[in-house]
Amino acid sequence: MAVAINLSFEEMWEKIIACDPKYDGLFFTAVKTTKIYCRPSCRSRKPKKINVKFYHDIDEVEKAGFRACKRCQPEVEDSPQLGLVRDIIAFLVNQYNQKVELKDIANHVGVSSYYLERLFKKETLETPRSYLEKIRVDKASYLLTSTSRTNLEICLEVGFQSPSNFYKVFRRLKNCTPSEYRNMNLKNRM
Repeated sequence: MAVAINLSFEEMWEKIIACDPKYDGLFFTAVKTTKIYCRPSCRSRKPKKINVKFYHDIDEVEKAGFRACKRCQPEVEDSPQLGLVRDIIAFLVNQYNQKVELKDIANHVGVSSYYLERLFKKETLETPRSYLEKIRVDKASYLLTSTSRTNLEICLEVGFQSPSNFYKVFRRLKNCTPSEYRNMNLKNRM
C-alpha cells in the first residue's frame, strides 16, 4: 500500500501539467474517458481536467479498471531501491512544513543517514535537502497564486526557517522573487 501524500486535486493537476517527475510513483493520473493511467511526468497529451481522477496506489488504479500508459509505463520500476526512494519522497512531501533533518528521514525509512543520502542522490541526482527545497518552493508558488497570505506567512507555512533563505531559494529555483512571481501570475490570469 502506497503512502498518501498531502496534495490537493489542484496541486496534483499542476504537477501533471508541468510534467513534474518529482512526484512519479507518489500518485497516478487516471483518465476516465480513455481508461488509461499515467505518471505525473508523462509527456502525452493532457486530458480535460473534468476527466481526471488521481490515485495514490498503483493496485488501486488497476482495480478501478484503468490500464497503464504505453508511453510512460507507470507499472515499470527502474531500480530495486525505487520503493525506498518513493518512501523518502513521500516523507518529504508530507513533512515539508516541518524542520526535517537527514537523521529524521533515515529513522523513518529505517536506513543509515549515509546510505540514505548516497542512494537518494544516485536515484534522483539531488540531495534530500535540495529536493525538499523544491517541494517547499512548489507549495509556496501554489499558495502565492491561490491565497492572499503575505510572503512571510507563506515562508513560515511551507517550512522555511528564515525569510532570507526563503527568498534566496525561491529566486534560485524560479528566477524571480515571490512577489514578482505572484504579480506575474495575477497578470496572466487577467
